[in-house]
Amino acid sequence: MDQNGSGGDADNFDWDTEDELEIDNYAIASRSGVSLTNGEAVLGTAEVSSSADSPNSKLIDHFVGMGFSQELVTKAIEENGEENSNLILEALLQYSASSLASSSNSKLIDHFVGMGFSEEMVLKAVQENGEGNTDTILETLLTYSALEKSAPVQQHADSDDFSSDCEGNFLDDFTDIDSSSDTEEIINPGSDEESKLLYLTKMGYSEAEASVAMERCGPDSSIAELTDFICAAQMAKAADALFPVEDRKPFCNGSNYNKRRNLGYDLWKRKKQMKLEKKLLNEDDDALHLPNPMIGFGVPTEPDLITQRTLPEATVGPPYFYYENVALAPKGVWSTISRFLYDVEPEFVDSKFFCAAARKRGYIHNLPIENRFPLLPFPPRTIHEAFPLTRKWWPSWDPRTKLNCIQTCTASARLTERIRKALEAYDGEPPLNVQKYVLDECRKWNLVWVGRNKVAPLEADEVEMLLGFPKNHTRGGGMSRTDRYKSLGNSFQVDTVAYHLSVLKDMFPGGINLLSLFSGIGGAEVALHRLGIPLKNVVSVEISEVNRNIVRGWWEQTNQRGTLIDIADVQELNGDRLEQLMSRFGGFDLVVGGSPCNNLAGSNRHHRDGLEGKESSLFFDYCRILDLVRCMQRNQ
Repeated sequence: MDQNGSGGDADNFDWDTEDELEIDNYAIASRSGVSLTNGEAVLGTAEVSSSADSPNSKLIDHFVGMGFSQELVTKAIEENGEENSNLILEALLQYSASSLASSSNSKLIDHFVGMGFSEEMVLKAVQENGEGNTDTILETLLTYSALEKSAPVQQHADSDDFSSDCEGNFLDDFTDIDSSSDTEEIINPGSDEESKLLYLTKMGYSEAEASVAMERCGPDSSIAELTDFICAAQMAKAADALFPVEDRKPFCNGSNYNKRRNLGYDLWKRKKQMKLEKKLLNEDDDALHLPNPMIGFGVPTEPDLITQRTLPEATVGPPYFYYENVALAPKGVWSTISRFLYDVEPEFVDSKFFCAAARKRGYIHNLPIENRFPLLPFPPRTIHEAFPLTRKWWPSWDPRTKLNCIQTCTASARLTERIRKALEAYDGEPPLNVQKYVLDECRKWNLVWVGRNKVAPLEADEVEMLLGFPKNHTRGGGMSRTDRYKSLGNSFQVDTVAYHLSVLKDMFPGGINLLSLFSGIGGAEVALHRLGIPLKNVVSVEISEVNRNIVRGWWEQTNQRGTLIDIADVQELNGDRLEQLMSRFGGFDLVVGGSPCNNLAGSNRHHRDGLEGKESSLFFDYCRILDLVRCMQRNQ
């Protein structure tokens, strides 16, 4: 279009060339949300109507043709006059930008309201953080939401009675976790029976199930223990009529020993699992009741609580065996474990009596229980003994003296930031609902105070110390930070295990031959070494390569003089392989192990299949190998 042609009114707008006119119109249209057809400038195609006589009318039509509303154009002309088209255009652009911002703000609010947050809460979060940072807005909303859900008044139990032994997943507040690993779930117990029943019904359980669980588990049981009981009862009830009752028949007897020891692994395992299912799902009695306090046959503070027990005659004497798994397992699991391990009574122990962290575990063994002694020096028994620098920042309203069970994952920076924000709003002591929110998260994730309003998860080195391992035990060897937390969370608590194994020191002054199944990071080996029991020959069976590297590295760094043999898979350890090893070493003095607890853990709701689950069924391998060892040594 010629500058001086029929569109000569453009002269009044201070544009010099056709190209500049088209470019400016394109920019204006883009910023104001106006679309252009075929890339043409609106002004070039929207000429002033021939019926419009006045310059004002032509000016209005011109800007309306650019996509602005007539009302806005009229307002801009009234405010800036007809002569200054640049000011009119700037005003129109400002009106448009303001309108777009308002629309954007509305969409942002609608977005978060659609996520379930209240409009009032969203407006407050947007005002505090600005519209541009949606991540920060979301974090603030999550903090508000958590605080809103916290009860305004509730007393808090000390963490000593606040832990459960389970491994499962949390969705938003964890980091460095393997998707298949199991984590601890810790739910705050209600203040009384009524509140617990209400909590369970809100979780979806029937009132009858909740009432029975309360009656059988006791009024002091935690929510986690109650849900464990209900879940296990449901699983048992669902399959109760599937299998007839059948007594366990021993795998090994003298006349059939040579024939049985070479049976195929798969056939053996199928038979064992079938027998397990028949027994587990038709138990007439309930799950074994866990003792309270959970001190087994004695702990260092009360060593003479129980001075004797009766072992089945067939289990007395070497070879000794020692088996560990989580205490809070589904109904019938520990009864079944006991039955398959020669009807030996389990010993349930919480490691909070040995260190500053709880760890509820069950142990089945044929070791003597007299003349046990603890490792020295004693490990820290409280949080402040373990982490004295935290005392400066520890608030008076946090009553914890013990940490909960060490998990296979750790809390995220996102969670600790939310806690900081929740506390910063108050100069003094926060209100009770804020205290409850913070304490629940601290207990769940074992957070400690490292600054004013600042909590942090335990570092891997600190977890090593709590579990009784030497410093940097899990460092290196190809082990990532994620691997360290996972391996430590699944390991023995060394001080607890060493207390049980201490009776072997006088029995084997010249050293011990150890078969370590599911060795992990070598908790049993470390315990025996710290007790001063020489490790003559160790066969370590562990599927994780990084864990095997850790044990091998520890073996070399501690200048062990014995022989360490690594085996990757328990299925490789058949009768022939065992016979070769035992001929070489002259047999094993101790068979120790703790098969995976993935399908037993309390918070594992998706595949909590008991001992017949994919991972936890490896318990059968422990039984199989132990049977073979005992039979071979008796027939030597």
